[in-house]
Amino acid sequence: MISVAVVEDDGRVRSSLVRLLDRANGLKCVSDHASGEEALKALPAVRPDVVLMDINLPGMDGVECVRKLKGTLPDVQVMMLTVYQDNDLIFNALAAGASGYLLKRTPGPALISSVREVHGGGSPMSSHIARKVVQSFRAAPPPEASSEALTPREQQVLELLAKGYLYREIATELGVGYDTVHSHVRHIYEKLQVNTRTRAAAIHLTRTRATRPLTQPS
Repeated sequence: MISVAVVEDDGRVRSSLVRLLDRANGLKCVSDHASGEEALKALPAVRPDVVLMDINLPGMDGVECVRKLKGTLPDVQVMMLTVYQDNDLIFNALAAGASGYLLKRTPGPALISSVREVHGGGSPMSSHIARKVVQSFRAAPPPEASSEALTPREQQVLELLAKGYLYREIATELGVGYDTVHSHVRHIYEKLQVNTRTRAAAIHLTRTRATRPLTQPS
């Protein structure tokens, strides 16, 4: 039995998802929550296999909730379920630890299939979302395109950007002012020859993978 939790602030949508999950063979909705704060308090005790997460939540947004939830429950599989197709939101959610990204208009049978897929180690995405992710990586210039080397502080800022941190969260994490972070980001964009967080994060991930040592199968 795959246990699923739902984090969705719209009560009608949340109830509909709960019914859909409970009617599906092999799935059970073990908890549902109207906010990220509520979910973070309850889910460590519930320990669901899969979480369906909305992005536009009151207070803490879904991306921040995913990042904090993965810090507490690293094995939980999170699938974003949202109306947003914005490139930065998509990339931030995936960088924060989400394993899949579906639009809310996804038909019920496809949603159930995607829950099973993400539980099995897959990364289901709506076709429009998958295309945007591919385009974002293709649009990012290769690492050697950088005109200047990033400073150690800029590297720290870029790493946090790639993890989905907001500017104010980066400022708190590094103990600097918001304006300082904004200045670092501007310099990062200039050096990497990009103009969005998505492209900067794509370069960071490309570099990380390129320098990561290969492991042999056991």
